[in-house]
Amino acid sequence: MTVTVEAVTQVDDELVQAFDRLIPQLSSSSPPPTPAELQEIVASPATVIFIARKGQSPILGSLTLALFRTPGGLKAWIEDVVVDEAARGTGLAVALNEAALDHARSVGARKVDLTSRPSREAANRLYQRLGFVERETNVYRFTL
Repeated sequence: MTVTVEAVTQVDDELVQAFDRLIPQLSSSSPPPTPAELQEIVASPATVIFIARKGQSPILGSLTLALFRTPGGLKAWIEDVVVDEAARGTGLAVALNEAALDHARSVGARKVDLTSRPSREAANRLYQRLGFVERETNVYRFTL
């Protein structure tokens, strides 16, 4: 069955329901976004949500690409990659990442970054197969 990926241009009930189902599979500590929060993400020129399906299936995966300009150039960052547990290993994550990389390239980003917990072994193998290179850097977080 063919995998299709598209950039979200409008928020509808299917999208809201997909995030209600997918986000808990990604993080037990983050609630799914509300319809208003999804609308804010979709309306922003700094973010693109990509969704994936197999054939005519409901939404089975998503990825968010964040874009921001700094004095050093246009930066791109992949966040919140999630594929429904029942559809993992079927090419959806590859297709989502390739769509994000193509988009980042098309708007002038020279590099795309992401982070992945070491415990997500399959995801880390996928990123390496796609050509992502592990960086030797410290990642810091300040919780507000």
